Amino acid sequence: MKKIFIKLVFFFMVTGCTQGGGDGRGSLADPLPSWADGPTKQAIVAFVKQVTDSGGAGFIPVAERIATFDNDGTLWAEKPLVQELFAIYRVKKMVARDPGLAKVQPYKAIVENDKDYFVKGGEKALVQLVAATHTGMTEDEFEKSVADFFSQAIVNGRPVRQTVYQPQLELLDYLRTNGFNIYICTGGTVDVVRGISLPLYGIPKERVIGTNFKYQFSDSTGQLMRMPELDHFNDKSGKPAAIQLHIGRRPVFACGNEGGEGDIEMLQFSQGSSYPSFQLLINHDDSAREFYYQEKGNESLHAALEGHWHVVSMRNDWKTVYPEK
Repeated sequence: MKKIFIKLVFFFMVTGCTQGGGDGRGSLADPLPSWADGPTKQAIVAFVKQVTDSGGAGFIPVAERIATFDNDGTLWAEKPLVQELFAIYRVKKMVARDPGLAKVQPYKAIVENDKDYFVKGGEKALVQLVAATHTGMTEDEFEKSVADFFSQAIVNGRPVRQTVYQPQLELLDYLRTNGFNIYICTGGTVDVVRGISLPLYGIPKERVIGTNFKYQFSDSTGQLMRMPELDHFNDKSGKPAAIQLHIGRRPVFACGNEGGEGDIEMLQFSQGSSYPSFQLLINHDDSAREFYYQEKGNESLHAALEGHWHVVSMRNDWKTVYPEK
């Protein structure tokens, strides 16, 4: 009997060590291993512990644990913008089927010089091209086109799956395991992001909010047609409006990025919650592992300073940026 007791004690000692022990510092106990130990990571963990403690004053019911994340520059790299690459892909497919389009704008500009088209035209040019290449077909046809593109898309020498940010994947998992309902709220077109949201982020397509065009239902075919008319541009002040329309609750955790001023209003909307809330802004300050870029007036960083938001330095707060190949 004594021998059995000693073996049991030894067993629990060994299994306790492999699971990180009682102090919570073992390898399995760290929910954010790609995040450097510092104020930002500590603040995230402290917030999650606060809002999930059922006996604490800061407890948030599961139904109200809404988290919204921007996509471009927040969950994956936005240089080059994947939405642009998909639009160029669509142009090439459309011109291959109808060579006459190569003489018509905006297709002509892409065929001649796809990079300069966006540099010169900016956001207006992108919206024009997206309207031309994302509409005039059934929803089923468009979804197939999105799937075909992502099956072969290479961004910065990497498959799309490897352009996501590893620390953010860990953050999504950490929030998810603590009862958060996670949504993507992107300026990109909703149907493109829905094509990758589940396999890349574990977020189902019904939890993606984005820019969308109008649909028209055909009684004769039973199909939804994508119309060349913008219904909602999901950027800046459009994001809180879309969140309210689709979710009906303020997010208590909101994450965006510095670079285009597009997420300021979403984070401000989150900060107005009656529950404790957390605002996170990704700063692209790592030219070695990703990119270095800033807004001309640093509006997002100024808003973060004024609102006491947490700013992620990619250079200092992330041990790694992309998943291993």
